[in-house]
Amino acid sequence: MTTESVFTGLKVLDASSFIAGPAAATVLSDFGADVIKIEPPGAGDPQRRLSSVPPSPQAAANYSWHLANRNKRGMVLDLKTPAAVEVLKRLVEWADVVITNFPHGTREKLHLGYEEVSGWNPRVVYADLTGFGDTGPDARQPGFDLTAFWSRSGLLASTRDAGAPPTVPVWGSGDYTTAIAIYAAITTALYHRERTGQGADVGTSLLATGVWATGTLVAGALADGTPFELHDRKAPANPLINPYRTADDEWFMLVASPPHWPGLTRALGRPELLEDPRFAGIEGVIENAAALSELLDAEFRARPFAHWKDALGRERVTYSLIQTPEEAAQDPQLRANDIVVPLEGVSGLTETISSPVNLRGVPKVPAKRAPDLGEHNDEILAELGFGPAEIAELRARGAVPGTTGTEGPQ
Repeated sequence: MTTESVFTGLKVLDASSFIAGPAAATVLSDFGADVIKIEPPGAGDPQRRLSSVPPSPQAAANYSWHLANRNKRGMVLDLKTPAAVEVLKRLVEWADVVITNFPHGTREKLHLGYEEVSGWNPRVVYADLTGFGDTGPDARQPGFDLTAFWSRSGLLASTRDAGAPPTVPVWGSGDYTTAIAIYAAITTALYHRERTGQGADVGTSLLATGVWATGTLVAGALADGTPFELHDRKAPANPLINPYRTADDEWFMLVASPPHWPGLTRALGRPELLEDPRFAGIEGVIENAAALSELLDAEFRARPFAHWKDALGRERVTYSLIQTPEEAAQDPQLRANDIVVPLEGVSGLTETISSPVNLRGVPKVPAKRAPDLGEHNDEILAELGFGPAEIAELRARGAVPGTTGTEGPQ
């Protein structure tokens, strides 16, 4: 039974790889879009191998592939061969949306530049992704989320404690963030097309979304603001916004503001702190940050997390347990809100993560496995109007593989 959703009938050509472009196409597929993913012959999209590359968690199932490519149809097409041009042209003519992240220069050589694509289909929404933007001295520099999103934007330099060197952040996090930006650009362009009948050329960069994520600090720098030093947990800029450890070695993040201070003193069982002149108003809290941080450390360390969950919750003081990814995966809140959803068709993997875009009352398409390499070649070529003899010729000329199915890692 097919689930009707917002983008049922929308046709998407996913000519991108690893990770943001394909993930944006997946969000469209969550709402019913028919997505055809094209991959090069041989090993295909490098994301097929991401789950097996350290420091990705080791598992039997190829979880990262299914996360970013579920509900798609898969096709192998060698864009470097002249014979592939006619196939690509028909795919573009079929599509409402084309997504690519080939570098400038390379995309034009592969007949995926905007001018050629829009010439084939003037109504197409062409969405592209770069590491560092379309212009400027580094426009053609290759970029991953760890470099363009995290490192270049100022985000990585700011997410560490004083005295600590930069570390390796959660790989892929910048890509999945950027995927939502690409999705937003595509849906904006589709609305534009609905109103004007015209296609559009849209896109973003890992650098742009990284700077957006670091927006408060970068905007502060644009205002010539004086930055605080890197965070020191024992002498923080604001001890009311700080991680603390409990008696049973759980960590939680406290995020309180001056209006929370009376409730926090009650939760601590220390109402007399309201009369302590050192902590009168935010100015006093900041001036005596080290002393208050030491006091809070001692109080929170004296009792288990269950106690603080009850005490802080009762006083409506904002906090959260700092969970590992393994703990987050088992958090019942995720399933209650369809953040983790069932996945069909993958041995050893029964669930995956839904996209964060939701329309209340509008169902998403149930998640089904990502395609095997070249799985739908014959089906798609037939839909595009190629007959058996033409398909045989395409194979003979190297545009598509001689066989379809399970080439490479799954």
